[in-house]
Amino acid sequence: MSGSLRAVVIGTGMIGAVHAAAIRSAGGILAGAVASTPERSAQVAKEWDVPARYPDFDAVLADESVTVVHLCTPNALHVPQAEAALRAGKHVICEKPLATSAADAERLTQLAERAGLLLAVPFVYRYHPLVREIRDRRLRGEFGAWQLIHGSYLQDWLLAEDATSWRVDPAEGGPSRAFADIGSHWCDLVEWVAGVRFTELTARIGTTFANRPTEDVAAVLLRTEDGVLGTLTVSQVSAGRKNRLWFELDGADGSAVFDQENPETAWLGAQDGARILVRDPQHGSSEQRRLSRLPAGHAQGYADCFNSFVTDAYTAIEGGAPEGLPTGADGLRSARLVEAVLRSADSFAWTGVSGPRDQETLISQETLT
Repeated sequence: MSGSLRAVVIGTGMIGAVHAAAIRSAGGILAGAVASTPERSAQVAKEWDVPARYPDFDAVLADESVTVVHLCTPNALHVPQAEAALRAGKHVICEKPLATSAADAERLTQLAERAGLLLAVPFVYRYHPLVREIRDRRLRGEFGAWQLIHGSYLQDWLLAEDATSWRVDPAEGGPSRAFADIGSHWCDLVEWVAGVRFTELTARIGTTFANRPTEDVAAVLLRTEDGVLGTLTVSQVSAGRKNRLWFELDGADGSAVFDQENPETAWLGAQDGARILVRDPQHGSSEQRRLSRLPAGHAQGYADCFNSFVTDAYTAIEGGAPEGLPTGADGLRSARLVEAVLRSADSFAWTGVSGPRDQETLISQETLT
């Protein structure tokens, strides 16, 4: 599969290496990598065992043999690089946030649609097999009408006062840090799994140290179009928490819990008891089975999600229609949620989440099937 699909990674930090491994896992050809300087590009090419053929981004765009560009650069570079790649006829897989404003995300999404090119955004937590299992059970009506949605995404990498990175700087990372970086993952995952749309919210954000211009924490109260309440806590200063994305969906007939740091099990609750569901490709939904890369009892996790995401993206490039592939429309949705959080934090008021109702229509269609 994808044997002739040639990919180049732009940006060679931690996530760039994850993309590079996923390209190879998906059967693509890792044709090169571009880092911050030609010297660094040559060093990374040696480390990743790829030809050092691209001195800069423009050289990638000029190479007609390159099919897809993976953008793993700081947030502020996503829009100009994605736009240039799309105009050069390349498919684009762009790290989130797709853009630091909803207007830019919308322009990119429309550009990709007009060009007939894939613009994908790695909301890869959708690719945990048990996430697919919970979603499948929701589609089959197992949980009933939602009563409450709640959860958190907690990290601790900015706990120390001197901890920093380009993500803290709004000029490179954008006006929101913690919510745009990880709260966006939670919202994407929960809306997709639960089949809901958060239409309004009220948010408060906070910063632990005065020298940081963007938020460390966020507390968000959400309401869906059906009036269901949700709560989300976001933090990058919670000691001992590394990537604890956790959600609970409470329905009239049952509840479901997923914890990203323990992705091989899910908790299912009923009024007469609860049980732990274990990932097992011999049982459960077709999507759980499809995304289970290993037998039950052999743990799989984040890297497997990423590999499955890139595999699906390449399938879409080749004309397929894989289930649940996050695209530019999902990146745009995320940008609108980020802007609503910032507006609400400024006004201390309930704030609508703007945007077209295409996804609501999709959710309605799902409910009817």
